[in-house]
Amino acid sequence: MDTKHCAVDGWVDAIPAPGPRDTATFDLIVPTDLDAAEEDIHDTVVTCTSGDPRIVHELLNRIQPGDLLRATGTLVQPPTPGEPALLVVDALEVLDTAPIPVLRDMVLDRYGDYCVIFDADRDQVPVFTAYGAWVGLADNPDAITTLIDLHERVNGGDA
Repeated sequence: MDTKHCAVDGWVDAIPAPGPRDTATFDLIVPTDLDAAEEDIHDTVVTCTSGDPRIVHELLNRIQPGDLLRATGTLVQPPTPGEPALLVVDALEVLDTAPIPVLRDMVLDRYGDYCVIFDADRDQVPVFTAYGAWVGLADNPDAITTLIDLHERVNGGDA
């Protein structure tokens, strides 16, 4: 597997998402150099992930679509051609913030040390810890606190 350490500047495409094993993933839109590129070349989407607890916390609590970031890390080439490369981020810098947080049909909200994602098209509400660990799926918004209470009893209050 081919890897390369690099830094990429780009805009966050969508709200960063919690991933497996206390990680977070997000896509950066990297603009094409218009002076050096042909007319039919478009911006590049770089898929990024991080397991660093500080970066995961920043991504899940402060980063919004439209923020301009510099992500530094290891670019991992896919094992098979045609699959996208993945940037494993070990440093993150906010270069500029979006003027207004973008809220569409989905809303990320906090319940203390927990994050929930409200989707206008679904009654069920995914619940994660602030560090991105999966807690469970609440049947509806009224069941969120019950799910969090159960998680804290089972896990000794560790969010």
